[in-house]
Amino acid sequence: MRRGWVAVAAATMVVLTACSGGSGGTSSSAASAAADPAKVSGDITVLTNRTDQIKDGSLKKYADEFSRTYPNVNVKFEGLTDYEGEVKIRMNTENYGDVLLIPDNVSITQYPTFFSPLGDSAELSKTYNWTDYTTVKDKVYGIANYGTATGLVYNKAVWQQAGVTQWPKSTQEFIDDLKAIKAKGQAIPYYTNYKDAWPLQKWTDNIGGPSCDQGGKDKLSTTAEPWAAGQDLNAIDGLLYNTVHEKLSEDDPTTTNWEKSKTLLGTGRIGAMLLGSWAVPQMQAAATAAGQNPDDIGFMPFPQAAGGKLCTIIQPDYKYAVNVHSKNKEAARAWIDWFLNKSGSAQAEQAVSSVKGSTLPASLKPFEAQGVTLLLGQNQQNAAVISKIDKGSEIGLGSPDYRQKLVDTARGAAPGDMNSYFADLNKKWAASQKTVTG
Repeated sequence: MRRGWVAVAAATMVVLTACSGGSGGTSSSAASAAADPAKVSGDITVLTNRTDQIKDGSLKKYADEFSRTYPNVNVKFEGLTDYEGEVKIRMNTENYGDVLLIPDNVSITQYPTFFSPLGDSAELSKTYNWTDYTTVKDKVYGIANYGTATGLVYNKAVWQQAGVTQWPKSTQEFIDDLKAIKAKGQAIPYYTNYKDAWPLQKWTDNIGGPSCDQGGKDKLSTTAEPWAAGQDLNAIDGLLYNTVHEKLSEDDPTTTNWEKSKTLLGTGRIGAMLLGSWAVPQMQAAATAAGQNPDDIGFMPFPQAAGGKLCTIIQPDYKYAVNVHSKNKEAARAWIDWFLNKSGSAQAEQAVSSVKGSTLPASLKPFEAQGVTLLLGQNQQNAAVISKIDKGSEIGLGSPDYRQKLVDTARGAAPGDMNSYFADLNKKWAASQKTVTG
């Protein structure tokens, strides 16, 4: 699983109390890059949410390779299943690793209290994308490990067998393609992952894609009716509704299973699922394990062209930071620099490296070939306002609940239709926006 929509996470922002020695003044000790690797030494602990990479030995392989350049640094990994919850608690002490992924529930204003500055934004922004997400008073406190594209993971063989050889450029074309898949009777055209719920949050990640607007999410602060015709959420949620309403998804969404869905898509029993590009290697692994061709797994942009061109948002995943209390900040910084620039982890994850000028991963090469516009996600200037509007509306853009109701309405398990549901969402959003912005 990957993370939900960061902007809405501000709605549940947690204010942490710094422990003794955790004052903002401590952060003046920067985690600087070392000129001579041989002179860098110390033991560091790296906190990670990727418990799977600890189990399969991937992280150990990276550490072994790192030690060839930094022989005097010993790297230890600590995997946390409930990463956000556990790190939040540990950040009330000084013991939250040397290198960590910045939790979404930490306010950016608190970054100088908990993390060491990594350098000036003017300099680091020349090398890395998304530094604006972690910049406080011209200092950068975290660097994204990579970015992921928004869109749909799909089984190319299933689509080709249905006679579909081109990516759809409208939501109606997508529906027609799913109908062609259904007509073959060999695969569930689309799988909602309704029961696990969190995959439904991923639909929100596509805001900005249908309109090809890099600042699409930020405009929610000034948009009174986000589900009106012509708006991104109308296209996004309208596609989900119509897919279910036209019976192009699983028969009973209450019985879906995320882990099982990987194998189903990998073996050609599911046509597509809306997820980030991070899902590609997981589906490929499932295909390989089942004796199928991993090359059958592909990724396509959200099916709504703007001005004749398809667009996708590339948004950052977690950002690496150095604990302000670390006793080995130079070693911690060395790990971050090496991991981002030398490990090849972004390519292995089929993700977009945060290092500017890096080549696209294999799964996104077709985007380049077909002229898909790639838009780097922007740190939202109006995130706090949007969060207040969303909270006041009680919709929950960052939660799966309102989309589960959308699916229920589409399949006849809840009263109403798409138009009435969208009208209700617009009414709630507009009322809350008026209260918040006046």
